[in-house]
Amino acid sequence: MPGGRLTQQERQQIALGLADDLAYAEIARRLDRPTSTITREVMRNGGPAAYRADLAHRATERRAHRRKQAPPRGQGAPVPADGRDDEAVREYEEAFTTLLMQQGLPRMTARVLTCLFVADAGSLTAAELVQHLQVSPASVSKAIGFLESQGLVLRQRDERRRERYFVDDDVWYRSTIASAHGSALIAETARQGVAVLGRDSPAAARLENIARFSDFISESILRAAEQVREILHVKPVPDSGGHAEPDADRGEDAARPPGGPVKG
Repeated sequence: MPGGRLTQQERQQIALGLADDLAYAEIARRLDRPTSTITREVMRNGGPAAYRADLAHRATERRAHRRKQAPPRGQGAPVPADGRDDEAVREYEEAFTTLLMQQGLPRMTARVLTCLFVADAGSLTAAELVQHLQVSPASVSKAIGFLESQGLVLRQRDERRRERYFVDDDVWYRSTIASAHGSALIAETARQGVAVLGRDSPAAARLENIARFSDFISESILRAAEQVREILHVKPVPDSGGHAEPDADRGEDAARPPGGPVKG
């Protein structure tokens, strides 16, 4: 029934639907389930290309078994110091990981990034990520390498000379700038094809349209990112007639990206 736990038969129907290249919404309609339930089920179990009903069912049973072993709330179980519900946090991490996977991130990369997002310090060591995710150091290292290349994660050594991976308030700004630069590179490469294929050819016209579109998107993203960053780094000053000034903690150069201003 809608809202209940998926049965093994339902998971088999999901696998059949994926094999028939059905949309998540259509699979959900046939099972009388919310589309979000089907999407989360598929993405947390390997994605549409790797989903297997039997493996997904066993994984769910293992998660349910671990939850039953946890001490019940209200029966002498210690409450976490931060007052959070561990189960609710795990469910949130799963939901955020699924969302990032829908945006194109591999599952392990999405899991690592989610861990960093929800960590109060915004940083974790490789050992902490390995312990929390129960994966190999190599898996974490590969995920971190990709996230660094996208501007989503930074690294530095702490006082014990351990490498820490962290996200800060500018993480989405850096990622957006990297995306804009990627669009600009697509425009440049497309225009190279115009010259190679002959300006009067249909293929060249198609590539020129791609280049113009990508140029416009890149410039718009860069401009918007700079404007939003300036707004978010400005705090209202009490009794100033509604005026605002740059965040003193960030200094006068708060609106500038690392390495100087970005030119669109």
